[in-house]
Amino acid sequence: MCGIAGIFDLVGQRTFDESLISAMNQTQFHRGPDEGGLHLESGVALAHRRLSIIDLSSGQQPMLNEEGNVCVVYNGEIYNFMELAEQLKAKGYHFRTRCDTEVILYAWQEWGQECVNYFRGMFAFAIYDQQRQSLFLARDRLGIKPLFYSILPDNQLIFGSELKVLKAHPELPRQLNPQAVEDYFALGYIPEPKTIYNDVFKLSPGHTLLLTRGQPVPEPYEYWDVPFNVVDIPSDEALQKDLLENLKEAVDIRMVAEVPLGAFLSGGVDSSAVVAMMAGLQDDPVNTCAIGFDVKQFDETEFATKVAERYKTNHFEETVSSDDFDLIDQLADLYDEPYADSSAIPTYRVCQLAKKHVTVALSGDGGDEHFAGYRRYRWHMNEEKLRSRLPLWFRRVLFGFLGRVYPKADWAPKFLRAKSTFQSLARNSVEAYMHSVSLAKDDQREALFSDKLKQQLNGYNAISTFNHYAERSPTDDPMSLIQYIDIKTYLVGDILTKVDRASMAHSLEVRVPLLDHKFVEWISSLPPEYKLKGKEGKYILKKSLEPYLPNDVLYRPKMGFGVPLAKWFRGPLKERLRSRIVEGGLADTGLFNQQYLEKLFNQHQSGRRDHSAVLWSLLMFEATTKNDNIQLN
Repeated sequence: MCGIAGIFDLVGQRTFDESLISAMNQTQFHRGPDEGGLHLESGVALAHRRLSIIDLSSGQQPMLNEEGNVCVVYNGEIYNFMELAEQLKAKGYHFRTRCDTEVILYAWQEWGQECVNYFRGMFAFAIYDQQRQSLFLARDRLGIKPLFYSILPDNQLIFGSELKVLKAHPELPRQLNPQAVEDYFALGYIPEPKTIYNDVFKLSPGHTLLLTRGQPVPEPYEYWDVPFNVVDIPSDEALQKDLLENLKEAVDIRMVAEVPLGAFLSGGVDSSAVVAMMAGLQDDPVNTCAIGFDVKQFDETEFATKVAERYKTNHFEETVSSDDFDLIDQLADLYDEPYADSSAIPTYRVCQLAKKHVTVALSGDGGDEHFAGYRRYRWHMNEEKLRSRLPLWFRRVLFGFLGRVYPKADWAPKFLRAKSTFQSLARNSVEAYMHSVSLAKDDQREALFSDKLKQQLNGYNAISTFNHYAERSPTDDPMSLIQYIDIKTYLVGDILTKVDRASMAHSLEVRVPLLDHKFVEWISSLPPEYKLKGKEGKYILKKSLEPYLPNDVLYRPKMGFGVPLAKWFRGPLKERLRSRIVEGGLADTGLFNQQYLEKLFNQHQSGRRDHSAVLWSLLMFEATTKNDNIQLN
């Protein structure tokens, strides 16, 4: 994998300082330690860090066309590049390399902005076209690869693969975005296209941005969306056959590499499915990597070992200590802006393990979103049955009252925790889903934020992000709707961000077969009951995989990566939490209600309330913003 960076003059053709673009590029050395390159000419500076995967001897970037008037920097993999190269050769283009970067160059020359529709893969790239005086930015359909950009006050556009690339530019405005703070404490991440800064943006998945010198900056253009065009199913047997063929093909095209290749193997359905397909596609044993935990409730290695033994893989396994919290400050450096998914710690460790043995790893990410694997989908649909029977006004009155008066019982068994259920039933479907996935609920954020922050929010609530996607959703089916919202928010903002930063920290390329856009389009066409059937998520995926995987791998309760936050905050991290949250710099930002910070800390320490998710989000907010001296105006 790679990292890209650049500066583009929007109005003139000033000359940029080579030392500046070099410094920006150097911040992402970890993304591409094999080679680095620069291209500077009037009005533009482009930079690249390379992790060599294909065509190791050539393919250096920035890459120019034969005439020297078109230049590209690119991060990703185009899996159908050989097929596209043949098409372009037939049109008269001459190739000097065997890599996909050159295909992007000539695809731009042949098809212009439409070139992205021909690409199958993960990518973020920038193309400078001297004749058109333009810069073209593009990001892959699902957002596997990141791309940040900002327009500076003096009409420069800067971009990079990570936020730290832009932060290396001394003129980057760093004014806090209050809406991003609200989004972050609701969701645990900052959803696209926002960042923690007002004037810095992420290019959203499936979008391009064409900038032409001397012309107004347009809005990004969406070139792809998940269709959700449901089709009739001839038979379950035919569907299972089609699923396996499509999955195998998505895996197969991701196994091309000139460096060691393997897979993550958590012992869950998705990663096990990928390994099973890989084993049938190559003669040599698959290299598999798994992380175990010394606390049994988080450990899945028993199931990973079963799959590894079945397919006789070269299996590598390490155990992570339940007190593996030394990464906290390092995570802040990796993510650049507030990010509160604590599973970033074991994800970092499994990437660290994988890099010891391979340079490319296939993962099972995306299966939960597309096949409805999360437990919350089942809970939401159970509540939806009641919501559909009672009018909203009645539910708001009855369940709203019960949600206010019913005590919150973190200490009780889950079936006795009715407060959150009542609160969800008092809302419409989208509001209820936001409530179920929020780290800090509406009332908690109301208490957490200072009056000054709430004034700047001016009534803004994170539900606006979910409403935005609900309004433009291609489906009105209740379950497909929340899947669509997750694809647009949680998948890209949390899951893919986590994997990209953790893998790139170790110069490891991760490929994601279940997010192949053709496979995703096919999955979205399936009737919802083939994804969630009764209490069984991933129904048709599991049925299809029964000949390939043990039943206790397919049908056991979902675990996922977890860390014992509640225990940490009452034990070894108690004083760190106190110094940074209660007594530290958070109070000086003017963002938070100091009395409520103390209340969160004290209630958690008493053991009667579990505030670990909110406390972790506060800890990570402090860690990622402390050096920016962020304050409200």
